Amino acid sequence: MDIKLLRAFVTLAQQGRFHAAADILCLTQPALTKQIQTLEHLMGVTLFLRGRQGAKMTDAGQQLYSAACELLSHYDQFRDYAREIQQGRAGKLTLGFGISSFQLAPTQVIAFRQQYPNVEVSLNDIPSDVQCRMLLEGTLQAGFIRLPAPEPLKTRILLDEALVLAIPADVTVDAENIQPVLEQHQLLQISPHRGRGLADQAVSFLNRHKLSARAVAVADDIQTLLAFVAARNGVALLPAAVRHIMPAGIKLVPLSGEYSRWQVGIAWNPAIQDVLRDKFLAMLPAD
Repeated sequence: MDIKLLRAFVTLAQQGRFHAAADILCLTQPALTKQIQTLEHLMGVTLFLRGRQGAKMTDAGQQLYSAACELLSHYDQFRDYAREIQQGRAGKLTLGFGISSFQLAPTQVIAFRQQYPNVEVSLNDIPSDVQCRMLLEGTLQAGFIRLPAPEPLKTRILLDEALVLAIPADVTVDAENIQPVLEQHQLLQISPHRGRGLADQAVSFLNRHKLSARAVAVADDIQTLLAFVAARNGVALLPAAVRHIMPAGIKLVPLSGEYSRWQVGIAWNPAIQDVLRDKFLAMLPAD
């Protein structure tokens, strides 16, 4: 059933006269009459009695009037909401981030919500490789990830990240020679299924600089690794951004050389049209 037929019914019921209702609907009276007749035919009931006093609703018309008004109200609300989404002023924005964007991502979300208060923003800690898969599947709109990203995803560089060695605060180490520390303390690493990029980065750094660890233990999250380091249960190769969340009793040793740095950026799927996502991207720092 065409929504314009219901609108014609409700408008005529409210105005009581064909010419008044036709003016409001920007129709001719014959066109309005045809719409009412079509609706009556579709519903199998007479909605109005026509006379010199105008159009008077029948008992069936009165019974259907409230439901028609409610349906039109829902339709108008839906149409307005769809327009808000189309124009990027409402809806939901689903984002992913990681430890390297721990400070940047929430800051950008706050700025975005200040400008678009009617948008619901979801920001979740998700490994970069999982974010890429979700972007390709269309279940994530944009993600702060370790670069590079697989095609056909598009990306923009946002910051540089560096590898550091997290050690207990009372341990002494030469940043140019961390092998003695690796021999004295077990190496704690993120589980590959939880942080494949960081795990691969650490292995590549160790191999490139011909470093070996006495023993290796894994954990499923960086907070656990930091807790172990603070408790003097080992040392860990981590992103420098852990400085924003690390507990007391830890110090970070900057590292240099090949595989000690990488880039972090925002990624999205250009094959998916998304006005809301594009407004968020437009607020991020340029390359």
